[in-house]
Amino acid sequence: MKFRTRLRVTFVTIIALPLVLTALAFCGIGLYLMNIQDGFPVEELDYKAMTENMREVVDATDGVFLNLKRQIAEDPSRLADREYLEALNSQIVRKTTYIIVRKEDELYYAGNEEAAEAIFLRLPAFGEQDGSEDSGIYFDDMDKFVKKADFLFPDGARGSAFVVTKVNSLISRKLLVDMFVAIFLILIFTGLMLTHWIHKGVFDPVNELNVAMRKIKEGNFDYVLQTDARGEIGDLYRNYEDMRLRLKENAEENRESEKQNRELVSNISHDLKTPITAIKGYVEGIMDGVAVTPEKMDKYIKTIYNKANDMERLINELTYYSGIDNNRIPYNFHRINVADYFGDCIEEVGLDLEQKNIQLNYSNLAGSDTVVIADPEQMKKVINNIISNSVKYMDKSHGIIDIRILDEADSVRIEIEDNGKGVAQKDLPKIFERFYRTDASRNSAQGGSGIGLSIVKKIIEDHGGYIWATSKEGVGTCMHFVLRKYIELQEEI
Repeated sequence: MKFRTRLRVTFVTIIALPLVLTALAFCGIGLYLMNIQDGFPVEELDYKAMTENMREVVDATDGVFLNLKRQIAEDPSRLADREYLEALNSQIVRKTTYIIVRKEDELYYAGNEEAAEAIFLRLPAFGEQDGSEDSGIYFDDMDKFVKKADFLFPDGARGSAFVVTKVNSLISRKLLVDMFVAIFLILIFTGLMLTHWIHKGVFDPVNELNVAMRKIKEGNFDYVLQTDARGEIGDLYRNYEDMRLRLKENAEENRESEKQNRELVSNISHDLKTPITAIKGYVEGIMDGVAVTPEKMDKYIKTIYNKANDMERLINELTYYSGIDNNRIPYNFHRINVADYFGDCIEEVGLDLEQKNIQLNYSNLAGSDTVVIADPEQMKKVINNIISNSVKYMDKSHGIIDIRILDEADSVRIEIEDNGKGVAQKDLPKIFERFYRTDASRNSAQGGSGIGLSIVKKIIEDHGGYIWATSKEGVGTCMHFVLRKYIELQEEI
């Protein structure tokens, strides 16, 4: 439930619930007092009498009393007929008003026998009048208003007809006290109910969120909050879950990044240690006079130069990879004709491979007008890295490298295959990881940093393509990468 709706419900409840409960308490207490004190059955009560004032009570009594006086004046013998009296009493609209007929000192008829017993002995005697006949008598301690009319029965016995009315004034001390207690209890009940409802619907969820935030602060990203609630509370829970999952993912990424950074430092240390050790050894040889001949001195100096170049190449590759990984190297994408571009590349690498006694085969099965969107310089680095990797691990006296361009509907697949020593199947999925080498000893005698293929993978993916490798030990390795074609949309005529 939304906070706005919850506040509206609270506002309406604060007003409506006490009013309803107060009205029910008012009716209940009034009925209880009338029923207990005066013996009126609840089902026979006249509820309008509970709100009448004294003037209304007198008017209601006068109506019944005038009928009795009229009957006494016309034919007092009718009052000896109990059926007539019952019929007359039943016609009284006000249920707390009833008729009593006394014959001599005995109760002859009572419209409400139980209530009549309480007041019968206090009724005035025949001919006795407390106050004027028209004003009637009010028994303050019993809240009864009585009017009397005397007559003679047919046998000459003295009789008196009384009209008794219960004065149900709600403005009484007992009723005020009872209502005050009832209202106090109603307000306590309403407050407790609303407090429980708000506490359960607002404070409990907020406390749970507070606990969850402390867990986040402590680095515990596994504390889950689940709810089916709607509104702001449900949104808060769901936002917390989204935040928790995002923070957990970032924390895992940071841990993985820290692990990779540690591996990076370790690998750099290892890869730099070998050429530095070699340089140091040859320099010490020169300083100690080991290189006594010009030929030996020349060999030492060339070895130092080559090791320094290896170190420079390693540092350059690390710098280049860091730039690509952090998206700091801009790409200059152009529309490139596949046939023309790869034809030029083959001419450049062909001469180097020929000097190394490696045969280069090239075939283009794509159309002459096939175009892709690529950065020419970065794609050249991809091709050079793959070919240099093939040359590095070539174990045949007559090496062969095949480059094939294949047409695949909306994309172009490039295959670069060699007949080198191949890669074991268990190592094949990992060759694109940075600093990964298939040789466990990490012998760098063959050169290289171990990040060449990771650079290739990054460049291909930045071009919107993907790359994979197939290999068989002792037979060779084939690199496959796919680039999407550039298809120019033609305007409809």
